[in-house]
Amino acid sequence: MVVLGLSFFYHDSAAALVQDGVVVAAAAEERFSRIKHDSGFPLRAIDFCCKRAGISIHDVDQIVFYEKPFVKFERLLLTAFATFPRSHRVFQESMRRWITDKLWVKPLIRDQLKVDPRKILFCDHHMSHAAASFYCSPYEEAAIITVDGAGEWTTGTTGLGRGNHIDLEQESRFPHSLGLLYSAFTAYCGFEVNEGEYKLMGMAPYGEPRYVERIEKMIHVGSDGSYWLDLDYFSFHHSPDQTLSPKFSECMGAPPRDPSLGDKTLDPFYCDVAMSIQAVTESILIKLARNMRQKTGQDNLCLSGGVALNSVANAKILRESGFSSIYIPPGPGDDGGAIGAALWCYHQVLGKPRGPMLDSAYLGSEYSESQIGDFLKEHDLP
Repeated sequence: MVVLGLSFFYHDSAAALVQDGVVVAAAAEERFSRIKHDSGFPLRAIDFCCKRAGISIHDVDQIVFYEKPFVKFERLLLTAFATFPRSHRVFQESMRRWITDKLWVKPLIRDQLKVDPRKILFCDHHMSHAAASFYCSPYEEAAIITVDGAGEWTTGTTGLGRGNHIDLEQESRFPHSLGLLYSAFTAYCGFEVNEGEYKLMGMAPYGEPRYVERIEKMIHVGSDGSYWLDLDYFSFHHSPDQTLSPKFSECMGAPPRDPSLGDKTLDPFYCDVAMSIQAVTESILIKLARNMRQKTGQDNLCLSGGVALNSVANAKILRESGFSSIYIPPGPGDDGGAIGAALWCYHQVLGKPRGPMLDSAYLGSEYSESQIGDFLKEHDLP
């Protein structure tokens, strides 16, 4: 049984191939196109995966997309209607982008790959994240937490994995999102959203958590780690290009850092802001994990979603949550959703037993010394 998982149309397009329960190949399209965070159809990544497995696309039994476009479109529409007329530009851009291509994933896959559309399935976005972590882990049972910016409606889930089945029991819903909160501070500190979050994390150790109380005005956190944003501080839910409302800067006491400054020497104020949002994020994640430890009684935790790329927070979860072991997949973000979608289909839809744990991140392309030498000669490079 061969299952192809696909992720595209947002950022970090990717393909992954599962053959008899084993992830035999996975690659991001950017590795071949040389376009950072390439969001296009991952044709070259698909071609690589098939070649690595020694098969053609027609040998694939199922093709699984990592999220459900029509449910995501519903969220965009209803959010635009709820915030109209401020959201009129979001509505216009959503119509243009989604009606022309983003809604029509099944016919696009059919036409690009020349496959029977009956082979094509759709997995919920956060189930893709959960599956990428649990099914690749060594655990027979584990608590599961997924946290990111947003999937269809969901921005975070908690649940339980047992054997070949995952049950996601609770969720946070858009616009209340820990990932979007972190991205808002990424923008405030002058970095690009969905790209510069790692810079914000890296900047944090150079500051002090002086502004935690100000940030706590923007997000309300329950004792169990649940959270709600005060939307008066944000505009991402009704603007296509603005993340922050004027009230955000008023609360922080300074305007956003100029993005044109890039990675140049930073004002200590923004370093303190970075440390403050890092501390708030860690505190919420630890509360969430502690609650899951107490609720499930599990010793093992599977963590995934874009927020699980925050390695500093991950280390603190391991030390302070009460779990004895944590598994985070090599690709916890949307690129890894391709792996998760394929494994979800293989195990949860088809009912196949678990395969070996994924113990290596080296699933992409490789080049021999002779290939490298030929390339250097062809381009007259020393």
